[in-house]
Amino acid sequence: MMAVEDRLVGEDVTEEGFPVGMRVLAVDDDQTSLKVLEKHLLTCKYNVTTTTKSVEALELLREKRSMFDLIISDVNMPEMDGFKLLEQVGLEMDLPFIMLSGHDDRERVMKGVMKGACDYLVKPIRLEELKNIWQHVVRKKIESKDQNQGIISDGVSGQDTSSENIPKKNKTHGRKRKEQSEEEEADTDEENDEEHSTRKKPRFVWDNELHKKFVSIVNLLGLDSEFI
Repeated sequence: MMAVEDRLVGEDVTEEGFPVGMRVLAVDDDQTSLKVLEKHLLTCKYNVTTTTKSVEALELLREKRSMFDLIISDVNMPEMDGFKLLEQVGLEMDLPFIMLSGHDDRERVMKGVMKGACDYLVKPIRLEELKNIWQHVVRKKIESKDQNQGIISDGVSGQDTSSENIPKKNKTHGRKRKEQSEEEEADTDEENDEEHSTRKKPRFVWDNELHKKFVSIVNLLGLDSEFI
C-alpha cells in the first residue's frame, strides 16, 4: 500500500492550485488495473494512496478519514465487494465515491448509483475520464455548505409569531385590555351625552319680573287657593 501523505488540502477546495494535490484512495484487487489507475491519477497531479484490499481501505478511512478527498473502488473484490464498501463509507463518512467495473450492465450501474456512488466508470479506465473527477469533491463541499446554511436558516425562520401560537396568558391580557378600553369609551360617550344634554336645557333664573308675577297670582287667587 502506498503511504498516505500528511499534507491537507484545506477546507476550501476551490483555493488556488486545486485540484493539484487532491487526495485519492484507489482500491482494486487486480494489481495490474490498480497500477494503471495509479499512473493516470498521478498524471492528473493527484496524491494517490492504493490498496488491493477493501477491508484495509475501510480501516484506513476510519483511522484517517480527514486525509482523503475522494475514493475510487473496483466492484468485484474478495472479503468485501465495492458495493458493501460504498455502503459502509456512506454510513460512516461523507466522501465522494467512484465505482469501477469491467461490466456496464444497467442493473450494476443503477445499484451503485442507488447506494450513493457519484460516478460509475467502466474498465479500461482512460486518462480523460479521470481529469475531471475533482468536480465531485467540489460538489460535495458545496452541498455540505448549503445544508449547514439551510439548518441555520430554518432555525431562525422556524420561530412562529402567528397569533395562534401566542401564549394564552397574553391573549387573556389582550382581551382584558380591549374590554377595558371599550368600557372607557362607553363611559366617555355617556359623559359626552350628559354634557350635551345639559347644554341643551336652559338654565332657570328667578328674577324680579318672575317674582312680581308670582305675587300677583297669589294675590289674585288668595293664599287658600288649591292651585298654590
